[in-house]
Amino acid sequence: MATNAQKYRQMLEAGDFIVSPGVYDGYSARLVEAAGFPTAATSGAAVSNSLLGIADIGVMGLSENVGHCRNIARSISIPLTCDADTGYGNAVNVYHTVQQFEEAGVAGLNLEDQVSPKRCGHMQGKEVIAESDMVKNIEAACMARRDDAFVIIARTDALAVEGIEATIRRAKSYLAAGADLIFPDAVSSEDYIRRLVDAGIPLSINMGFGIRKRPTTPLIPLKDLKAWGVRRVSLPRMLPAAAIHGMAEALRVMKDAYENGVTVDRPDLLVGIDDIMKLMDYDGVRALERKVLPQDVLERKYDRGAVA
Repeated sequence: MATNAQKYRQMLEAGDFIVSPGVYDGYSARLVEAAGFPTAATSGAAVSNSLLGIADIGVMGLSENVGHCRNIARSISIPLTCDADTGYGNAVNVYHTVQQFEEAGVAGLNLEDQVSPKRCGHMQGKEVIAESDMVKNIEAACMARRDDAFVIIARTDALAVEGIEATIRRAKSYLAAGADLIFPDAVSSEDYIRRLVDAGIPLSINMGFGIRKRPTTPLIPLKDLKAWGVRRVSLPRMLPAAAIHGMAEALRVMKDAYENGVTVDRPDLLVGIDDIMKLMDYDGVRALERKVLPQDVLERKYDRGAVA
């Protein structure tokens, strides 16, 4: 049976156009799988924001990130790629970072060429390490993986710092070092995307979704990106933004109801408990109990004769 890394590798080798919604917890990951998407990708910013409650400025550590990604990966059956920030140090640290993520059951990871402590790719004030240092990081990442199917996605933030020509040069160096995809973050124009693809770069683009304020990368129809030759699109902020909007609106309604002393039923804002149980496979738990627990325990838990 193919591993999730092998499934992801097969998609790449088949030339599939991969769309990966960004996830940050068990709810979001299960929703992506239930919606029929073949892959998911953690948003490092969303994981950092939701776990620590602070901006994505490189405070989250390796163990926090790997542990959280392990839980997400085992909650779904589709391949999950994860954001490993800068690899948490030099090439030696990158080597161990890759092994820990691979052991966590993910299909691949992003490694970026920012100076540590990194920051969200859509923030100002970014710096990048020397191209030669990132090449060593990628070589160490490839050396560390136990399964060659495990995907190494090299993210570069050079566009905002050094420009498009340097970005293309870095991308080619990273590919030569063994990277499978190049993820240039905060690509500010369609022309830059086309130039990278035309340069022969297997490209992963980070795309916003429904952002009111103009995003760093322009919103481009996915069918256009596919037609241009982009290999993968990640949508890191769609689900976190939707969740924040939904929670804020639900709290506003609840506060109004409390202040006015009324009870409000808003099925347009809230799913039912049955929906949550279905999403999280509560029936699977009951089925497992029927298989492994003694009959007298089942009868004590659920009343005699209630469990077939």
